[in-house]
Amino acid sequence: MKVFLMYKDHDFDVQQELPLNEPELTQDLELDTLFNAMALGDYFLQDAAKKVIFAGLKDRPDSILYRQSILKDCLNNPVIVRNLYKIAEDAMETKQKNHWGWLLENSNPAYVMSVSVGALQMFVGNMKQLRTLADEHADKFESDGFKTLFAMIKKELDTPYFTLIQNHLRRLEFHHGILIGAELGKGNEGANYILRKPLDKKLNLMQRLFTKKSPVYSFRIETRDEGGSKALEELRNKGIKSAVNAVAQSADHIDSFFSMLRFELGFYVGSLNLHEQLMKIEEPASFPEPAEVNERQHSFSGLYDICLALTVKRKVVSNDLNADDKDLVLITGANQGGKSTFLRSIGLSQMMMQCGMFTPAETFRANVCDGLFTHFKREEDITMESGKLDEELKRTSLIVDRLTLNSIVLFNESFAATNEREGSEIARQITMGLVEKGIKVFFVTHQYEFAHGLYERKMPNAVFLRADRETDGTRTYKLSAGEPLQTSYGEDLYKRVFVNDKS
Repeated sequence: MKVFLMYKDHDFDVQQELPLNEPELTQDLELDTLFNAMALGDYFLQDAAKKVIFAGLKDRPDSILYRQSILKDCLNNPVIVRNLYKIAEDAMETKQKNHWGWLLENSNPAYVMSVSVGALQMFVGNMKQLRTLADEHADKFESDGFKTLFAMIKKELDTPYFTLIQNHLRRLEFHHGILIGAELGKGNEGANYILRKPLDKKLNLMQRLFTKKSPVYSFRIETRDEGGSKALEELRNKGIKSAVNAVAQSADHIDSFFSMLRFELGFYVGSLNLHEQLMKIEEPASFPEPAEVNERQHSFSGLYDICLALTVKRKVVSNDLNADDKDLVLITGANQGGKSTFLRSIGLSQMMMQCGMFTPAETFRANVCDGLFTHFKREEDITMESGKLDEELKRTSLIVDRLTLNSIVLFNESFAATNEREGSEIARQITMGLVEKGIKVFFVTHQYEFAHGLYERKMPNAVFLRADRETDGTRTYKLSAGEPLQTSYGEDLYKRVFVNDKS
């Protein structure tokens, strides 16, 4: 049985490794805030959210739309989805409490049989709950993913199946002993041991009297005969060995299904948790329009930094932009004017779109990217063996080594650890090299020579934004199209910190 709530044709690979730049993305985009909001203290939900978000879909937009339709079903039926998740969670917690994973590593066939039968008996109850939920609520779901899941449950977990499995499990408890068949091999040793179906105990008196009986040759093992008991146990283990393998595989198969159901639903439950928190602070959450990877689409309205909103627990300033057919977005303007916040909103919305989630915006459209990379300024590290500029260039080199033709790179005040002229030249060469290769670049900078030099080129594939500032120095945290200015209005900060304090 497959779950198919992540992909149309296969389950999610929970063993896949996180991308090499996971630490940088987590730090620069403040992703822990997002994961914590989805998990609400549940480590499993946090792990599911992290793995799915970092394993963004990089193929056709159809895969993203497939997940979007499933998430829409979840938002329309949150109680049912949470109940479905609870069934899978209960199944896995019961397994952990009984240490089935460890017990099945035991080499004793009789022991493995007992444990496997016990596991299946517990899973039968969970499977019946799944069937009941599917019968009662399947018609409320419209996505292909949930329709496929519920259709599979109804087909596989029908009444004849439960009757059959319960009969088998009852027999495998061996309350009336074990019937084993064997042949004589070389030297009259036993060979080809096989577990036989128990004799029918439901015969009436007349049937038992007139049914031809097979000849029986029997013997008894004395209570203190340890050697005889051991030999008998070996015969028993040989007889049930093939059945043990089948029962253990069945238990493992059902265990794998519930484990995957819990994981994949865990991502959607985390998304429900996040959505509920956004609704409380009246922030928008819309489903984006993903475009093909080789297109250059990037436009939105009402885009905001979701991690900032979750931290301050209220609405934050949002921005609009139409950067379709653009490869470069260069952002300048006043210090503390919202530039870095805007840059984080770009990275967060891209990652959320590509894992099939809603985005923190009123509307959002962007092309799928092969990879997302961040290059944010770092605080001075006294342990560094070389200068800060060398450290920045090394990080840039690592990014370039991992780039693909349709990646996005977010630079935040990079290459400012040297003088204006040298830093501007480094930034210009790196930015132009990336853009010429088709890499989409968002660059926040205070380097006027770098920004104004690109602006004068009048590049058709570039857009220049500037952080707004009121005449009295007040920051609006809004970005609008504008020519780079020579000043970042550091004087405003000086007056706020020093002049106002004295007054």
